[in-house]
Formats: sequence, structure tokens, C-alpha cells
Amino acid sequence: MSSCVFCEIVDGTAPARVVYSDDDVLGFLDIRPIKRGHTLIVPRTHSAGLGDLDPHLGSRVFAAGQVLAGAMRRSALSADGVNLAVNDGRAAFQTVFHTHLHVVPRHHGDKLTFAKGLVVRRDPDPDETAEMIRAALDTV
Repeated sequence: MSSCVFCEIVDGTAPARVVYSDDDVLGFLDIRPIKRGHTLIVPRTHSAGLGDLDPHLGSRVFAAGQVLAGAMRRSALSADGVNLAVNDGRAAFQTVFHTHLHVVPRHHGDKLTFAKGLVVRRDPDPDETAEMIRAALDTV
């Protein structure tokens, strides 16, 4: 297999702001977030896309997305909602070919800032953002 940055994050050889971890999946902040708190959930076992993703791991990825969605609502991010998205294949705008779920916090009336985020893709303080999410996970 060729080099996979998400596999490197999973094995600890590439940096990431990890907000969630269990035996099957890892969650970390997107380095080019659409919104503050935009998190990626990846299976610890490599799969390039949905076609080769073990269904058990797929369910674990989604379950972690549900947990993080709740944390984003409870955290200082105060999300009103969450988008969950999987981009599967180049035509669907997948850029890293390791299956991953995007968990993007949303707020009422944020259509313009969401659209701006698609262009700007930056978090003013990712360390603080990661801590906010981790702190909300600890309240479960």
C-alpha cells in the first residue's frame, strides 16, 4: 500500500489533534475545517472507500460520529445541529483515500459562514477547539 496520511495519524507517526479514540476508530480535527470543530472519524484499519470498508467498522465509525455530534452540542461550540458526510471516490470529492466520516457542527442561520468556510477552511485556535470537544466527551 502507498503512504496514507490517515494511517500515519492512526499509528502516531503523523501529528493530529485527536478528540476521540477507541479500539476501532480515531477522531481528529480536520486540518482544513469548513467550520470550527470539523472532525474526521477514521477506522483504524485502512480502507480506501466504502466498497472495501468492513461493515462492522462502518458501524463503529458512524457510532463515533453520533457520540461526537452530542459532544459538539454540549461543548462550548454549542452546535444546533451536525452534518455527517462521507465523500466516497474522486467524483464525490474524496481527497484522502482512507474512508472517513466528516462531523461538521452547524448553527441556526450559518449558511453564509458555512459557504465561506468551504473557501477559507481555517480554525482560529484548533488546540482550544479540540479541548472543548474532549471536555464535552468527558461529560458523558
